[in-house]
Amino acid sequence: MNDTVTIRTRKFMTNRLLQRKQMVIDVLHPGKATVPKTEIREKLAKMYKTTGDVIFVFGFRTHFGGGKTTGFGVIYDSLDYAKKNEPKHRLARVGVFSFVRQLLKTYFFQWRCVHGLYEKKKTSRKQRKERKNRMKKVRGTAKANVGAGKKPKE
Repeated sequence: MNDTVTIRTRKFMTNRLLQRKQMVIDVLHPGKATVPKTEIREKLAKMYKTTGDVIFVFGFRTHFGGGKTTGFGVIYDSLDYAKKNEPKHRLARVGVFSFVRQLLKTYFFQWRCVHGLYEKKKTSRKQRKERKNRMKKVRGTAKANVGAGKKPKE
């Protein structure tokens, strides 16, 4: 971590309903590109004497001309509260949540978790289009079974 990066928090609030602390984060980084979120999380963990797995930062925008970035951050009291209240996509970005295959059965791609990042299992464009058109012919939860394939004979 480079020492030229300064992190300031403002509009700090303790949100008891969601068991978290929330704040606006200003990152000052003159002469540098935008600071990675992992680095911001590490610095916030040091500032607030907690671990990085309960800190979630998002919504960063770099100001015109560079040198300053502003975003939002939340620090949960525990990982359980984070899993309960934080959206699944943010948990997945941090690597806390891994999607269950059953939940994504209806999607065109099958996803798998690789250390917090998601990789697509390749499906050809033609197969995706054929599956989409087959799904149009059925209603409701039957759409999930359209691309499942044939069952083996016993």
